Amino acid sequence: MKLIIGDKNVSSWSMRPWLVLKHFGIPFDEVMIRLARPDSSANILVHSPSGKVPCLVTDAGDAVWESVAIMETLAELFPQHAMWPRDAAARAHARSISAEMHAGFADLREQMSMNIQRQTFGLELTAGALANVKRIDLIWRNCLDAHGGPFLFGKEFGIADAMFAPVVMRFNSYAPKLSETALAYAARITALPVVAKWIEGARNER
Repeated sequence: MKLIIGDKNVSSWSMRPWLVLKHFGIPFDEVMIRLARPDSSANILVHSPSGKVPCLVTDAGDAVWESVAIMETLAELFPQHAMWPRDAAARAHARSISAEMHAGFADLREQMSMNIQRQTFGLELTAGALANVKRIDLIWRNCLDAHGGPFLFGKEFGIADAMFAPVVMRFNSYAPKLSETALAYAARITALPVVAKWIEGARNER
């Protein structure tokens, strides 16, 4: 398999399936295509029908694009790993918040773009971005309260955590006001070995 990704510093969608593959020890070849360059689009289209990253090319040669689709595919290919919660109700909840992350939070994305190399403390957030931050804080608190942590659905890092990992990177850069529970969760995600490895790669990009 190979995973086509963009710059680790800014490609939040690439980060998500990369973390899942790395965390669960699934072998893959990493193909990085630098973004915002004259040949970026042409290079991505060689692998990805959508012209966007990330894109997974399976051992069978099938292309899978969009982060959620990639991770659903990985969960099917490697059922021995608990990428989604085993419990049906928890799994439905995990899929719901992952889909909400995939489709929503437009104000946060616009005002707090992922840039791991940059720190912009004290940014005055719009009402929409503030509402997004509060909603994410609530999602995290509800999951941690319901499942006991340290991750959103219990003891194991999973797809839902990977979906929110780039948000943790944004919060690290912009430092919005968060609850103590959310701050502690963000710190745990940041310290996770695979996340630390992604951050190291991002900081080394020039």
